[in-house]
Amino acid sequence: MRLAELSERSGVSTATIKYYLREGLLTSGRQVNATTADYDESHLRRLRLVRALIQVGRVPVATAREVLAHVDDESLGRTIRLGAALWALPQEPEPDDQDPAVRSARREVDQLLADLGWETARELAPLSPVHRSLVAAVATLIRLGYSWDAELLAPYAELMHQVAARDLDYLETHTSDAERVETAVASAVLFEPVLRALHRLAQEQESARRYGIE
Repeated sequence: MRLAELSERSGVSTATIKYYLREGLLTSGRQVNATTADYDESHLRRLRLVRALIQVGRVPVATAREVLAHVDDESLGRTIRLGAALWALPQEPEPDDQDPAVRSARREVDQLLADLGWETARELAPLSPVHRSLVAAVATLIRLGYSWDAELLAPYAELMHQVAARDLDYLETHTSDAERVETAVASAVLFEPVLRALHRLAQEQESARRYGIE
C-alpha cells in the first residue's frame, strides 16, 4: 500500500507517519522510486503499537524507540526479548531501602516468590522493574497500616498466574516472535485497564451477591 492508504487504514496522518519514520519508530517501506515507497501489513501493525504507546500510554518518543528496539531484536531469546520490551516501558522509581516499610515489603515479596516457587522471578528480582514496582506498592500498604504479607498476596498471585498463562496462549496464536512481543507490549498499555475494570465489576457483583443492593 502507498503512504496515503497506510494513513487511511491506520487513522494516522501522513505527517505523523513521516515523523515516526524520521524518529525510527517505523521502518521504511520498500522503495518504488525516488519519491514513492510501498508499505505492508507489518507497517500497519507497528503503527497501531506506536499509537498505543505514545497516544494512550503517554510513553515518550525516546522510550518508545527503546521498547521497539527490543521488540525487533532477533538476537534475543523469546523470554528475554519479551521481558526486555516490557521492562523498557515507564516504571516506578527504585524504592528507598532505608525505609522500614520498604525493607518489610521486600521480605514479604521475596517470601511470596519462594512460597510460589517462582524461581525465575526471584533470580531476576535485582534487575526487574516489575519486582521493584511490587515492592513499592506493598511498602505503601504497610506504611498505611494494611499488613499485606506473603500469605495474603499468594492467592492473588496464583490467580494472576492463570491470567499470564492465558496471555501467553493468546500470544502464541501469532505467527512471528515480533508479532508476539508487539502484542504483549500493546496489551501492557491497552489491556491492563480492562483487567482493572473487570476486577472492580467483579467486586460490585460479589458485593451485591453477599449484601444485596439496598
